[in-house]
Amino acid sequence: MSSEELTRFEKARIIGARALQLSMGAKPVIEIEGSIDPIDIARLELKKGVIPLGIRK
Repeated sequence: MSSEELTRFEKARIIGARALQLSMGAKPVIEIEGSIDPIDIARLELKKGVIPLGIRK
């Protein structure tokens, strides 16, 4: 595994933290259609690589 890849635990932590931000009123950085669950939005942001969080290993 390269150091650039995130482990499943890191992904879960990042998605959870971003979903909490979204549920508290943060604006999504991707275009979304309709009403989507904050966890799904966080997953899409992570997949596109646009989550506004600093990740330090």
